[in-house]
Formats: sequence, C-alpha cells, structure tokens
Amino acid sequence: MALSMKAVLVIGLAILSLFSVASAISGTATFYTVYVPSACYGYQDQGTMIAAASDPIFNNGAACGRRYRVRCTGGTNSVPNPCKAGTVTVKVVDRCPSPGCRATLDLSREAFSRIANPDAGKVNIDYVPV
Repeated sequence: MALSMKAVLVIGLAILSLFSVASAISGTATFYTVYVPSACYGYQDQGTMIAAASDPIFNNGAACGRRYRVRCTGGTNSVPNPCKAGTVTVKVVDRCPSPGCRATLDLSREAFSRIANPDAGKVNIDYVPV
C-alpha cells in the first residue's frame, strides 16, 4: 500500500510541475545596478532580489510588490549557454521606463546572476507570479 501511495504522490507532483511550466509566461530579462530610488518604494531599500517591470506589467504601479519566479530559457545573443539551472524569485519595486526598456523584466544584477551569465546582458525567460 505504501508503494502505491508513493506512486500517486510522484505522479501528482509530475502533473503539477507540468501545469506550472504550461502556465509560465515567456519574455526577456536584462539587469540593472542602481536600486534606489524606485518607482514603488522611493528610497526604501528592498534588498537585491528585485526587478523593474516593463510598462505592460507595471500597469501604472499595480505591479508594485508582486513577486515572480523567473527561469532563464536561452540566450538572445552570441554568449554561448548563458543560462544557469534553477529559478530566482524577485519582487517588483520599479518601472523599466519606455522607450529605453529592453526587456519584459529588468532584474537586479544579483537576481540575473542567479539564473544567467551577466556577460549575456539579455536572456529569454519564463516567469510566473508567486
């Protein structure tokens, strides 16, 4: 009986992981290095696992405080194999202003470094709200 319960648990976890991959949103990520002031929190330090959101996500500040789990899915330039295994969870603290914003999410350098080689500068990502 214990074996069948383990099998059900493993299958259930596999199905859940497929669901979260299927519900991920594709985009791009770059990084920035000056974290204050921010559009959401002014001069309040929010740590380093943070991001600035492009205008469609930022939505006039509605995204302030939202958290996203971000995973690198591939490169956008000539840096070979820029992605690192795993994910990083970031909090939206700022706006990545148009027209200068080059990505869906502009991660802190520390957050970007967790999922990709900073030499890449810009990578493809999947992200999900958490």
